[in-house]
Amino acid sequence: MAALRRKMRVTHPERPIGWTRSGLTAGQAFRALIVAAGVACVTAFVMHAKPAGAQTAKPQKAASVKSDDAGFRTFVEGLWPEARARGVSRATFDAALGKITIDTSIGGTSARQAEFVRPVWEYVNSSVTQQRVDKGRAMAREYAQTLANIERQYGADPSVVLAIWGVETSYGGFTGNKNVFRSLATLVYKGIRPEFFRNELLTALQILQEGHVAASQMTGSWAGAMGHTQFMPSSFMKWAVDHNGDRHKDIWNNIPDALASTANYLAQHGWQRGLPWGYEVQLPERFDVSPHDPQTMRRFSDWARMGVRRADGGALANNGEAGLWLPAGARGPAFLVTANYRVIRTYNMSQAYMLAVAMLSSRIAGGGPMAGAWPKGEKPLSTKQVMEMQRNLQRLGFNVGDIDGRIGEQVQNAIRTFQRRQGMVADGYATAALLERMRTAR
Repeated sequence: MAALRRKMRVTHPERPIGWTRSGLTAGQAFRALIVAAGVACVTAFVMHAKPAGAQTAKPQKAASVKSDDAGFRTFVEGLWPEARARGVSRATFDAALGKITIDTSIGGTSARQAEFVRPVWEYVNSSVTQQRVDKGRAMAREYAQTLANIERQYGADPSVVLAIWGVETSYGGFTGNKNVFRSLATLVYKGIRPEFFRNELLTALQILQEGHVAASQMTGSWAGAMGHTQFMPSSFMKWAVDHNGDRHKDIWNNIPDALASTANYLAQHGWQRGLPWGYEVQLPERFDVSPHDPQTMRRFSDWARMGVRRADGGALANNGEAGLWLPAGARGPAFLVTANYRVIRTYNMSQAYMLAVAMLSSRIAGGGPMAGAWPKGEKPLSTKQVMEMQRNLQRLGFNVGDIDGRIGEQVQNAIRTFQRRQGMVADGYATAALLERMRTAR
């Protein structure tokens, strides 16, 4: 988001269980979930912020949207003044939008998927397959010189760049085959986050105007994410680069451009050269996780003194800091995560996505499979249950942000505080038992 990302970050997400038959990649599937949740009043789906000064329109209620082609064509033609104000020629406007029709496949399916919540381990296991690991290592060999040049220029870890490519589109295996202009126009017309997607549509026209790619080649996911590493148009304008010097930023057909653009995205979001994203770790027996969380950073040397060890037996970094992350609570795998973990999260705010990218990058770099066991007997909460938990936390005086059915850091921090007050293990993990306890808490 760079792909369906930060707010979608749509950089930012979509090929695991439940999505393979639909042809979506792992990154695209997660973006689909987030956009879908947006239809159900979720405000975050993509990882990009709107450019300053971007023109927006009043949100259009889905119930009032016309479904006929004539209404759609009137809407499309109404975009011309805004496009012209951004420097788009009439010829470019017509080439992109002159013959498009509404895409009736967009909307309904995603709304149904919004209620589908998979455990983090299912997403990670289906994203970090041996086939994808082997392909990533092969890509590392094939593009070794390009990746070395990119690392020198941007400082981003080549294995992380490759992992994003792998999770987003399976190394270009499926980059999306929908007309980006048609998809974005349909989203706006149907009233699905119209301000956000209107800006993306107008930005896509600017990309075409600049001549980076032909209109027919501007394909991507139904949410408008494009190219090998699934940049939204606004991400493209901010972070895409011309790595091979041909005066085109071609993330659709030129793999070096796509990889360099992703590395630039990571660098611009604070990637620290030479710092790992983190490690899977083993905690000592009876280790108290309650004082720890991903935001509370401690030196690696301090973690070592507390008896925390890498799960693969390797040494922790000599320098740097990390926080403790328990994506499935105290009964699941444990990780020490650095500031670079947060950079990966800007690409797509889903914790499952971040872990998939992190673990795939470690495997590409030669590491082994995850050592810790997942608590697979613990059924994850549904979106409806998460929203109930958010309301209960809000009732109890916690600031959880929007009631959106998504468990981010703000909600996890509130859960930890609640757990401490209740004398529970404060691991920040949302379970049905925890929800039941909140229902009667005062």
